[in-house]
This record gives sequence, structure tokens and C-alpha cells, in this order.
Amino acid sequence: MDFLKQNSIFALVAQRLSFGLLTLFIISLLIFIGVEALPGDFAEAILGQSATAETVEAFRQELNLDQPPVQRYFSWLGGFVQGDLGTSLANGRPIADLLGWRFKNTIFLASIAALIAVPLAVIMGIAAALYRNTFFDKVLSMTSLSMISFPEFFMAYILIALFSVKLAWFPSIANINEQMSFAAKLNAVVLPALTLTLVVMAHMMRQTRAAIINILSSPFIEMANLKGLNRLRVVVLHAFPNALSPVINVIALNLAYLVVGVVIVEVVFVYPGLGQLLVDSVSKRDIPVVQASGLIFAATYILLNLIADILSIISNPRLRNPR
Repeated sequence: MDFLKQNSIFALVAQRLSFGLLTLFIISLLIFIGVEALPGDFAEAILGQSATAETVEAFRQELNLDQPPVQRYFSWLGGFVQGDLGTSLANGRPIADLLGWRFKNTIFLASIAALIAVPLAVIMGIAAALYRNTFFDKVLSMTSLSMISFPEFFMAYILIALFSVKLAWFPSIANINEQMSFAAKLNAVVLPALTLTLVVMAHMMRQTRAAIINILSSPFIEMANLKGLNRLRVVVLHAFPNALSPVINVIALNLAYLVVGVVIVEVVFVYPGLGQLLVDSVSKRDIPVVQASGLIFAATYILLNLIADILSIISNPRLRNPR
């Protein structure tokens, strides 16, 4: 029987993995088609109007633009799978070198925001469910709705005006480098991390509250209440573990947003992450970097969603034993 259960779990994981790979393939195709659909001649746009026809043709051959689109697509995708992301047109450096440090910075910023947002959101969600329909719950609900309604750039500028301009506690430009100490990096990313925290924490808190309240109506919770168990114990030890599946899903989705949705925050704070590189590359028409950055963002988002699906299957007996 245990063998059959393990096989069903492996089958579900393999199914999610295959769907993830298929989704990534479709996204890579859409990215390539989107770049191909850009108006104008790419080689002429890079070289300028003063370039001769021979120079333009040589540049087209160098970029393999003289090849059929299908051949160029599979060549680009094959190189990406093997770790060869091509060369930047802006500075001639390998794209993998450019993206490595930038992506590490993006992960660093997202990790700091997640370490703050996830525990706070779960604790506040449990507290809101514990004191449901009280003044405390209503204040949390109104505050979370306000946080969800505000766009990232608005929150960022409010924090800059308060903590950087008026109080002068933190820098308004989150510029970090490899020579800085860990404490200096933390001080530099406080405001962008706080911006991301305020944006994603509200959604996770509300979902945690809703999942726990849904479990509180279950018969086994009513039995625990009839036994006279403390309400805090009932919520934390009985309701919350059974609400883990939807909570894990919403946390993973928001973590994916932290990594993929940092573009606006990085631009506002001039943070040297992958999102800032993507925006700079678009302005410079450095298409190979744009393609690689977009595909890395997509792969990260799909990977985090896949992890969320696997954790949901493990934490939910109904998913482990589908009937």
C-alpha cells in the first residue's frame, strides 16, 4: 500500500514537472516571437543610419540574422540549456557573466524581504483568525487591503520621502557591490526590502487567515472546542497544520513574485539586480540580454510554483491519496 502511495506522489510530481517544462518551452517561444516582431531592422538599429550596407550585412551574419527564424530559435534555446547565453551587444561581455552577479543581487533582495514578510504574515494571519471579527481583526483587514491597493512605486516613494529624505535613516539609492560587508549591504537594501515586504505580506496574511477560518468550521475542531482546549492551542496546533496546503501555495506564489516582480522596485532604488539590467538592456536594445533575462525570470517563477505544488502534495493527505 505504501509503495502505491509513493508511486502516486511520484506520478503527480512528474506530471507537475512535465507541465513546468512545457510552460517554459512555450514562454521561450513567446519571448523569441516577441523579439522577432519588433519593428525595423535590428542590425541597422544597433549600427545606426551611418553604417554602410556591407557593415550591416556583416553584422547580420555575426548575429546569425541571415538564418531562418526556426533555426535561430533552436540554436538560442539549445545554447541556453547548455549554459551558453550568448554575448551582450552593449559591451561584448558574455551574458552569463553579466547575469550571474545581477541575479545573485536579486535573490539577495528577495530573500531579505521573504525573511521579514513570511513570518510576519503567518503570525498576523494566525492572530487575525484567533481574534476573528474583533477590532484587531478589522484593523488588520483594512490595513492589508490598503497595502494590496498601493502599487510598488508608490510605496517606494513614500518610504524614500519618510526614511531617507525626512529622517535620513537609510539611503535612497540601494547601490551595493561585492566589496561591501554584509551589514553594509543590509543597510543599503532596507528600503527596497521593506517595500517588497509591505506589498506581499498583506496577501499572505489574508490567505493564512482565510485558510485557518475555513478549517475552524471542521468537525474535529468542534470536538477540540467541546473538550475545553485553549483556543490558541486549537488554532495553532490543530487548525494551522491542516491549513498548510493553501498557505504554502500563497507563500510560494508571493516568493515567486518577490523574485520576478522586483523590476519596478530595482528601478526606483537603482538597485543593481536582474530587473534593472533588463530595463537597461531594453533601452540599449541589447536583445540577447533581454531574451536571457526574460527566460531566467520565467524559469525562476515556474520553479517556485513547482516547489509549491510539491509541498502542497506532501502537506495535504487528500492530494497524496487522490481517489
